[in-house]
Parts: sequence; C-alpha cells; structure tokens
Amino acid sequence: MPPIPPLFTLPIEPKGSITCTQPSSRVYLLTFDSPLDNRLTPSFCATFILALDIIDRRFEKGVVITTSGIPKFYSNGLDYESAIKTKGFFEESLYPLWRRLLTYINPRLSQYKVLSPLPLVDISGKWIRYPMPTLALLSGHAFAAGLMTAMMHDYRFQNPHRGFLCLNEVEFGAPLKAPMSSIFRQKLPSPHTYRTLVLEAKRFNALQALEGGLVDGLGAMNEVLKFVDELGLVDKAKSGVYGQLKREMWRETVGYLDDFGRSERRVEREMEEHKRREEGEEKKIVEWEKSSNNGSAKL
Repeated sequence: MPPIPPLFTLPIEPKGSITCTQPSSRVYLLTFDSPLDNRLTPSFCATFILALDIIDRRFEKGVVITTSGIPKFYSNGLDYESAIKTKGFFEESLYPLWRRLLTYINPRLSQYKVLSPLPLVDISGKWIRYPMPTLALLSGHAFAAGLMTAMMHDYRFQNPHRGFLCLNEVEFGAPLKAPMSSIFRQKLPSPHTYRTLVLEAKRFNALQALEGGLVDGLGAMNEVLKFVDELGLVDKAKSGVYGQLKREMWRETVGYLDDFGRSERRVEREMEEHKRREEGEEKKIVEWEKSSNNGSAKL
C-alpha cells in the first residue's frame, strides 16, 4: 500500500514535527515526532493545539487520532526541571492543550458569546465548528504527563507488544497538580488502579492496562479504524453537542484546567497549613522530651 500523502505538516522546535494524514474518510491522524521522546515542551504543546485547530476549522467533522512517529515512545512526559522553571508553562502551554483535547472546545472562550444554547458563535456571528471524538494510539511508552495527555482523549488504544503506561512522579519527587490527578480519578473505573498508578508507580503493560481500564483496546491502526467504525464515531459530532457533553462529564478536571490560579492558591494554603502543623507538632514533641527522663521515652 503506498504511503498516505499528508494533509499538512507543522514544525515543532527545534527538530520535530506533527503530520496530519487521513487513513480513512473523516478520520484524521496526527503523528508527532519530536526527538528524543516527544517531551511536552511549549513548542510541542503550541503546535499540537494548532494542528487541532486546523482540523477543527478546515476539514469536515470526523474523528481525531493521535500517535507517535517514534516507535519507543508515545510521550515521555514533561522536561520537568524546565517546566517548573518556565514562567506560565502550565497555564499557557500544557493546560490549554489538555483542555482542548478533553473537550475539543477552544479554552479561550472569552472571545466567544452564546447566542443560543448551541452551537457557540464568535462575536461576528460566525459558527464555531463542532468538537469531535479523539483517540490516542499508544505505540510505545506513555509516562507521567505523556500518559495524562493520553487520558485527556476520549479513547485509548495500546500497542500489545511494546510500551508501558506509568505515573512515576513518586519516584522523582513531583507532586501531582489538581487536574493531573483528577483526570485519573474521573476516568478510571477502579480506585485500586488509581492507587497503584499514583502511589506505586506501577508500569502497566498492555494487558494490565486493558484490565485496569487505562485503555479501551489493544492493537494498531487497523484495530483502531475497526473500533471507530463499530462505534460510529465519525458521526458523533454532527449534533453539535459532543464537546459540551464532555465538558459536563469532566466538569471537575475542566474546572481545574480553567482556573489554574485558584487550585495553585489552594495548594499554597495547604502547604502553609502543613508547615504550621509541623511546627506545632515539633514543639509538643520537644516539650515531651524535656519533661521525660533525660529525653528518653517512658514506656
């Protein structure tokens, strides 16, 4: 079978790209290739959003599938040190991408007004194109924020022969921000899987991921296209409410993504309260030690 010609290709700085092809009618495949392992940098996120916008605005409604051109990795997550040092990274780069994938409604809704319950129109009265289903085809490893990005899709398929799914933040000392945790809490069918992911950093192979509800199926593009056909996904956007239904389904995570400042202030207050509590506990322990026999515990 000859290669499918791309609909468009976008650059990812410094040496990557996202290419859009159409493997089936109204099925749009976004393949990202950003060496070495598709890290979620500001350039990666911005290019990803642009690709979604182009499909949304310039092509007939259907289904969006995302996958990696790097066989070993779907995405290895953030460049963590760079992410926490880059001002505005989460609220200006990462969270807008996740919001776009989660609802396929552009997060910058301040430029729009609602003239009727549906659909949305912009201030000039131009119709905003309807959101459409999304599916992540995990060809290799999806770790940390890479797995979170896959979870923002409606569906996930995993390569049955290669790759693990893992949240390894507990291993490198990174706390999960509110939407990073809530998306698993909302989408996973089992608290046991949620606990195993977050607190044990378990690496899920394909069968384990399917059993735990992390993915909806196993296979490659042929299996994905069959899944899309069986569920009639290419027609789900026609009624115009698909994105609004998802926005309500995932209200908790959408809220965290939209109100980054509030959740960050909550974390700061909790940290301050934790520090005061620790100081109080230490004071009580010191007083107890002084009152005991030479600082030894009385059993």
